[in-house]
Amino acid sequence: MGLSRSALNERFNGLIGEPPMQYLMGWRLALAQQALAHGNDAVARVAGQVGYESEAAFNRAFKREFGIPPAAWRRSVRAARRSGLAAE
Repeated sequence: MGLSRSALNERFNGLIGEPPMQYLMGWRLALAQQALAHGNDAVARVAGQVGYESEAAFNRAFKREFGIPPAAWRRSVRAARRSGLAAE
């Protein structure tokens, strides 16, 4: 017999400290940060690669999590790298 959705949510939250969907969103945004920092794909493509169907939804989630839109975040990382402020 499998776990119910509520039981899984309770166990996951107890072990990880946050609900599964919140954890998943954080994981997807962390993957997006890596792709934006080290790749050249357009923001819309990165959004799709990490599971967002809408670039607008991705932009909102990214900005909510990091306080800056993804394209601006990418520019700031690259500028910091060029000036030697960012560790590789």
